[in-house]
Formats: sequence, C-alpha cells, structure tokens
Amino acid sequence: MSLGGNIQFLRKQKRMTQEQLAERMQVSRQTVSRWESDEVIPELNKLVDMSELFSCKLDALIRENMAALEDIYSEVRITRMKPFTMARYVMVTPNPEDDVNYYMDNWARNCGLLSMYPDAMRIGWDFPYVSSELQNRFGLRGYVAAYVIPEGFETDYPGVEYAQQIEADYAVITVYDPFQNAFERIPNAYKRIMQYLQANNFREKPQEKILSCFEHVYEKDGITCMDVYIHVDSVSKADSFTTFG
Repeated sequence: MSLGGNIQFLRKQKRMTQEQLAERMQVSRQTVSRWESDEVIPELNKLVDMSELFSCKLDALIRENMAALEDIYSEVRITRMKPFTMARYVMVTPNPEDDVNYYMDNWARNCGLLSMYPDAMRIGWDFPYVSSELQNRFGLRGYVAAYVIPEGFETDYPGVEYAQQIEADYAVITVYDPFQNAFERIPNAYKRIMQYLQANNFREKPQEKILSCFEHVYEKDGITCMDVYIHVDSVSKADSFTTFG
C-alpha cells in the first residue's frame, strides 16, 4: 500500500472525514485528498503530526502496508480489569510456555475448575528472572501460567501459588493466528500497544498486585486468538517515534 493509501486507511480507522483530518493538520480538504491519491507527498512536519495522531511510527506510516495488518491485529482498546484471584505457577525450561501451560491445565482439571468452568481464563507472561548464563549456555527461559479463579469457585488444591490482582486499566490488542509467525506477530503486538500508549519500556519496579502485562490465548470461530494486555500505568512514557528494542 502507498503512503496515500495508509493515510486514507488510518483516517477511516479513526472515523475521521477528510475535512476533520484537514482541520487537525491545518490544511485544506483538497490537500488531504491529494495526499491520499498520492498526488502530493505531505511535508515532514505533517507526517510527524499524523504519526502522533494515528499512534503509529513514522517509518510504518511511510513504508508498511497498514491495511494488511488489519487481518492480523485488532485496534488497541482500553479495558478495566476487575479484581481477581489467580492460581499461578512458573517454570524455567527450554520450552516453558508449553510446559507450564500443560502443568496448569492438569491442575485445573484435578481441582475441578475446568469441569465447573470449561471457559476459565488461563493467562501467561514471561518470567524475567533468568540469568544470562542460563539463557545463553543452557537455552533456558521462564514463563508463568495462571488461571483466573471465577467468583464463587473455591479450592485449596495444592501445587500452585495463589495471588490477588487489584482493579487496573489495560491496553489490549488481539492477535489473530499468533503462532503462524510467533516471533514476529507477538512482539509486534506489544510494540503496537506501546506506540498507542506513547511509551518505550516498562518501569523498572512493577506496581504491587498489578501484572505489568500478560497474554490470553483462546479459540474463536475456529481461529486461534491471543489478547495481549499491558497495564497503562506500568510503562515509561516517551514520544511516539521512539525506536523499540
């Protein structure tokens, strides 16, 4: 897609008319029309302004096919998560996601959670406290899996740690078919949320009783989906054009 096509796509995604975009950019409607038809290339300062308005990187606006990404990612949305109790477990292995998810699924079956609540929400997130030596020498990584305990369900079944999460606001994006190209699609989902939040990193000290980020994988209409959650107050703010690591 061309630059003009990207401008038109993002404008419509933002539910703006050409007149509204023209007013924001302090140009005429005819100028916006010429941008979108690729008759004229916007000046650099206008491109920067549009990148900020549309919460995207300048390089992506110019080079990427933004419409193609619509089939992979939803729009970023803000969701308020109510307080909940979770049962969680961490593993440090060469393949921690599969290993700890398998463990937690067995736990959920054995304690009766899945028989009462087949759609109980299982979430997961990276466990960052693995040394560089363990990672580089032995290929070990860490991952935490947790089941959100539905209200009214009680168990003291062993083998997990129980923890409380307080009410918090999260920016959320859905990734469709995330494991088709997991090492690109999932990190890019985090980047898109960070761009939306105009942030460039997580704060060094996590907030107490609030997960900085987590993932939820589920099936919908025969498609594997992953919702990526980032706590809106757990990130370090920056401008929209920071290069992410």
